[in-house]
Amino acid sequence: MARLAGWSAVEAVPVVLSGLLVSAAVDQGFLAGRTGAGVGWLAGFGLATGVRAYAARAGFPHLAAVVEPLRDALVTRVVRAALARPHGDPADVVRLIEQVESVRQLTATLLRTLRGVGVTLVAALVGLAVLAPVALPLVLLPLLAAGALFARLLRPLVARRRAVVLAEERLAAEAGRTLGGLRDVQATGAQRRTADALAAAAEASAAASRALGRAAALRSLVVALGGRLPVLAVVAAAPWLLDGGGLTTGELLGTATYLVQQLDPAVRTLAGTVGGWLLNLAVVLDRLATSTATTTDTTTATTATDTTAGPPPSPPQRPALRATGLGYAHGPHAEPLFTGLDLAPEPGEHLAVVGPSGTGKSTLAALLAGVLAPSSGAVTVGGVHPHALPGAERARLVALLPQEAYVFPGTVRDNLAWLTDKPLTDEQLISTARLLGAEELLTRLGGPDAPLPGPEALSAGERQLLALVRTYLSPAPVVVLDEATCRLDAAAEERVEQAFAERPGTLIVVAHRISSALRADRVLLLDGGRGVSARHGDLQVLAPLYRELVGHWLGTAGSASRSGRSGAAPFPGRPS
Repeated sequence: MARLAGWSAVEAVPVVLSGLLVSAAVDQGFLAGRTGAGVGWLAGFGLATGVRAYAARAGFPHLAAVVEPLRDALVTRVVRAALARPHGDPADVVRLIEQVESVRQLTATLLRTLRGVGVTLVAALVGLAVLAPVALPLVLLPLLAAGALFARLLRPLVARRRAVVLAEERLAAEAGRTLGGLRDVQATGAQRRTADALAAAAEASAAASRALGRAAALRSLVVALGGRLPVLAVVAAAPWLLDGGGLTTGELLGTATYLVQQLDPAVRTLAGTVGGWLLNLAVVLDRLATSTATTTDTTTATTATDTTAGPPPSPPQRPALRATGLGYAHGPHAEPLFTGLDLAPEPGEHLAVVGPSGTGKSTLAALLAGVLAPSSGAVTVGGVHPHALPGAERARLVALLPQEAYVFPGTVRDNLAWLTDKPLTDEQLISTARLLGAEELLTRLGGPDAPLPGPEALSAGERQLLALVRTYLSPAPVVVLDEATCRLDAAAEERVEQAFAERPGTLIVVAHRISSALRADRVLLLDGGRGVSARHGDLQVLAPLYRELVGHWLGTAGSASRSGRSGAAPFPGRPS
């Protein structure tokens, strides 16, 4: 990179000199009646252009030295991730290797082009500042506005480009499944249904492409602002620049050289070609990161850190939950449930955990909450190991709500405020109960200060509602819901999960219904002791097992609706 930057600096010198040489050729040559001198200055301009071409060529080996190791590292990561996945598809590996090659080509092209564009922009502005500083504001202000607009457009453009890629992958996956099952389609008479599914996938792909096209059209504004407007501004101000601005004719032509030959092409390249390549690179890297986001190998798993000695450090304001090299087995000779599981949700993120029965979802919830100590690796919240804390301190750091909710004799207030450190007003209790859909239950029980009947007097769903209100009111920055809404109907579950998602802090939901995965920011699929984490749409493309889970839910939900039952169906292997 240092050598590449050095040759870039050499490339910048001819750009800086271009306007100065044109100005000298006009003022000191042709307008002064010295044609030979003017031609000589222009010959110097040509020589400088040759130097720039040589510098661009000399930088290529150093560009390759940056890009090729990147390609090798990505290929290694893809292959390791594929080997770590117990139900991998060889076709997925081929697709990922093709994406790696796209990354190599896009990175090389972007580095080469961006280097030229960046050098041109900076050098042209430096040369303009030296030659005609009075004209610099006319150029700099529209250029800064164009840069701000370009930066503002990048995020929505990347999102829409990513939507296009994802829609195309879904269409390809749907078409592949259809072609592979043509006999079954014909045998079951599902031609119309299959055609409708393919048509819907094709329309979704076309709609995503149209949305990208509409957003990409706004890049023409960047060209107009940063490339064309400075030229128009200088042309409009030319009479004043020549009279009151103190510029000579040659200096004005030199300024035009910077704008027309250097600045405008650079802005057009940046907004058009580079913008398109940058979008493609961002999307491909995102897909690679998602596709290879599997756990590390068991040999890299770290042992749990002993935190029993000394007081634990104070957690930060927004502590991050981290699981590193996590491993757990129920006994020294038992088959481990996890081997080297890594998990790093962002503070404030909503993560759903899914998987077939027996994959260790509830065990993972207990490990994250510190109820269980890991056999290997570590779980930390803001650098603190929850399992090493006393129960009360651990509950203030991570609130775990299991499937079977617990209530105890006492008042309603005692139960709801159990995890809090400060008194709660009636309004706080009632408003939280209203938020979670428990206000009617609170009223029926007699209000916050009413004595709570024995647990047997409440249904399982009512006990879950009270425990959910208690958990919501806790100060814990991390909440783990281990199928804690399984006794509620689908509408009540959605209300509760949305309320917890808007609560400050990180939310981990062991999903009882697929609808929980649809509402989450990301989904963690547990499969064979390892985990794959991605967005719902990405995971459908990446993980055949997840597609099976979704398909099972869709089939069960369809059967439920036909038989008159309501609510979303659970995952396979879980009791309703």
